[in-house]
Amino acid sequence: MNINLELYKVFYYVATTLSFSEASTKLFISQSAVSQSIKTLEKNLNTTLFNRNTKRVTLTHEGSLLLQHIEPAINLIHNGENNIMETRSLNQGKIHIGASDTICKYILLPYFKKFHSVYPNIHLQVTNRTSIKCVDLLKQGSVDFIVTNLPNRNIGSSLEVREFYKFNDIFIGGNDFIELKDKRVSLKELIKYPLLMLEKNTTTSQYINGVFESKGLVLSPEIELTSIDLLVELAKINLGISLVPDYCMDEELLKDVFEIKTREVLSERSLGIVSKKNIPLSIAGRKFVDFILE
Repeated sequence: MNINLELYKVFYYVATTLSFSEASTKLFISQSAVSQSIKTLEKNLNTTLFNRNTKRVTLTHEGSLLLQHIEPAINLIHNGENNIMETRSLNQGKIHIGASDTICKYILLPYFKKFHSVYPNIHLQVTNRTSIKCVDLLKQGSVDFIVTNLPNRNIGSSLEVREFYKFNDIFIGGNDFIELKDKRVSLKELIKYPLLMLEKNTTTSQYINGVFESKGLVLSPEIELTSIDLLVELAKINLGISLVPDYCMDEELLKDVFEIKTREVLSERSLGIVSKKNIPLSIAGRKFVDFILE
C-alpha cells in the first residue's frame, strides 16, 4: 500500500487536536482540504478513523490504533528537524525532558540553572509526569530523554539507562509520633500507624509494596497522593507517617519532622537518565546530559 505521507500528517493533527478547524490552522491549509485528506486516507485504509457529529470529533478504535503508530513517527521527524537546525555553537535549539515534579525540584533545578547560564539560547522544555508515565512519553517520542527513579518496570531493552544518583527512601513523622524517634521500628509494627504514600501507579509505590510483601505484610496506606511535597506537609501536621526520598530532607525540614528508622534496611535506589538506543540525542541534549553525569 502506497499512501501519501502528507495524509498521515493531516491525520496526526486532527487526531491530536480532535478539531478539523484547528488542524487546518496548524497545517496552513483550508478546512475543506483537511476534510478531503481524511476522507482519502479512510478510503485507502478502508476504515473509519473519526466519529463525526455537529458538536465534536472523536477517534474510532481504528483511529486510536493508527495514532499509536503515527505519533512516534511524527515526533521523530520533528526531532530530526530540530537537530538539523541546531548549530555547533549551541546558539539555538531545544531540549525536551520528561521527569517527575519531585525530581525536577530537588535534583534537576540546579542543572537547569547552570545550563541556562551557559547556553541561554537553548530552550528547555519539561513535561512533568510520574516516572512510569515518563517512559511512555519517551516511547512515543514526545521527549528527548527522561530522568526517572530506578528500578522502573516500564523500561525495556530498546532504551539506554545511565545511573547518576543514589538515594534511600525514609519514613518521616511529626511530634505526635515522638515515641518512635529513638528506636528502630519493624515494618510489622509500622503498619499499625497511619501511613502516607504515593499513589499506586508510581515506581516508589511499586518498590515499597514489594518490600512489605516480601515480609508477608500487606501495606494499606491511610492516604495516597501524587506529590512528595504534600506527603511532607501532611507529616508536618501529624496526619501520619510519610515515605519520602532522603534528598527531600534538609535542616529546615528536620525542625518539624524526624526520620523513623526501621529494623529492616530498605535497599538503595537510584536515578537514571533514559533515552532511546537507536536515536542519538541532539547536540544540546548531549550537553545537558554531560552536565548531569559530570
